[in-house]
Amino acid sequence: MLETVTPSRRSMLKSMLILPAIAAVPALASCANNAGSSDPGVLNVGQISDSIAFFPLFVAEQEGFFTAEGVTMGERPRLGTGAKVAAALKSGSIDLGAGVITDAFNLYKIDDDAKLVSGLVTEYYVDVVVGNNFDGPSADAPLEERIQALVGKQIGITGPGSGTEALMTYLFKKIGKNAQTDSTMVNIGSAATAAIGALTAGRVDALCFFQPIGQQVETAGEGSIYISPTRGDIETLRSPIHGAVFSTGAQIEAKQDLVDGFNRALDKSLALIQEDPEKARTLLGEYLKDTQPQTVDALVALLPKEIATSTKITEESYKVASAFHTESGLVDEAPDYAGFVLETSQA
Repeated sequence: MLETVTPSRRSMLKSMLILPAIAAVPALASCANNAGSSDPGVLNVGQISDSIAFFPLFVAEQEGFFTAEGVTMGERPRLGTGAKVAAALKSGSIDLGAGVITDAFNLYKIDDDAKLVSGLVTEYYVDVVVGNNFDGPSADAPLEERIQALVGKQIGITGPGSGTEALMTYLFKKIGKNAQTDSTMVNIGSAATAAIGALTAGRVDALCFFQPIGQQVETAGEGSIYISPTRGDIETLRSPIHGAVFSTGAQIEAKQDLVDGFNRALDKSLALIQEDPEKARTLLGEYLKDTQPQTVDALVALLPKEIATSTKITEESYKVASAFHTESGLVDEAPDYAGFVLETSQA
């Protein structure tokens, strides 16, 4: 079921989803400080979805990289939102969370011990996607004209406080508009079928969604990618750290050896994706099962540009991401690189 997020409703939802997601469940709150409360020999990682950002984790599992580095992985639940990932981290049910940097910033708001652990994607892999009947200038028109065409429209996002909402906020601000009052945000959740179904049925005019939604829409002939940071459409949003793994300093310390091995395994995954496109294509097809081959091919072509070359996070990519979040009003002030990025993860 789709949920239209009016400004007042959005404010309430954001409050519900980002800050009290932990405190709202007594069981979570009671274990919030139980760092490493899970099996000390197992590393539990939760992720938002099966978006392209988390493909390196799949590669590491399939290729045995975690095992080779002495890391026993627990279950890897798909939790749906960054707020739920944060709640799971605070409860101790997972040790690391895989999401986008927006989620890590949101965690930092309620826990200044939050840390970025690994870089996964160094492009903003969220696209604005429109249906075939969208009334607006073409995708090669000036960016400002395309943004203006979205004013007054119903735009599907995963939810309040997400990286998808963040992009719309940022784009509308570029033309002096407010995405929350000058359009209607529709909270769809992270399921691809729900998002694509909403667009094709006309329940939303556009989607602001993570890959591979845009590629799936294009493959099905149901629409096109209208604005794409990865494509280079947004000059001020090039090569930010976006997909990332994060946690808290206490939880990292409790399983430091496993976390270090986790990053070494991911570095092997990132190298495979960058250096062996044929193998990457095979693994991506397995990861995105039931996805059309044309969609997989489109994504494989993007991987060398957007997948990180190392889990280490450069200060330059962090600054681009920080500027995006502060300029769009998502955070008042981004945490300092040296304190927020795990020391062993700094490049």
